[in-house]
Amino acid sequence: MTDIKIWHNPRCSKSRDSFKLLEEKGIEAEVVKYLENVPTKEEIQELLKMLGMGARELMRTKETLYKELNLKDESLEEALIEAMVAHPKLIERPIVIKGNRAVIGRPIEKVIELLNF
Repeated sequence: MTDIKIWHNPRCSKSRDSFKLLEEKGIEAEVVKYLENVPTKEEIQELLKMLGMGARELMRTKETLYKELNLKDESLEEALIEAMVAHPKLIERPIVIKGNRAVIGRPIEKVIELLNF
């Protein structure tokens, strides 16, 4: 079992770029298509710890859905996390996890740094 995981959206070019990088380097990563296999609240909380950031930093704040849900006015971390569970489209992508560390793969250099290429 690999200790590399990627939260992947195949429709996203940045996510495809990170996935392709892993393939090119011969890294077999566990692929989590998070739009289909929606992460739990606990998984997102754990991910936020690995990323060292707050919930809003993990959100796609330019998404129409973000605006429709008035999330810019939400101050509670738990409510933001629950919004991501209910609407995984709000989760920034791609996310690459190695052991107990994670990065959002924008720019891809963050993935390269995490994996020590």
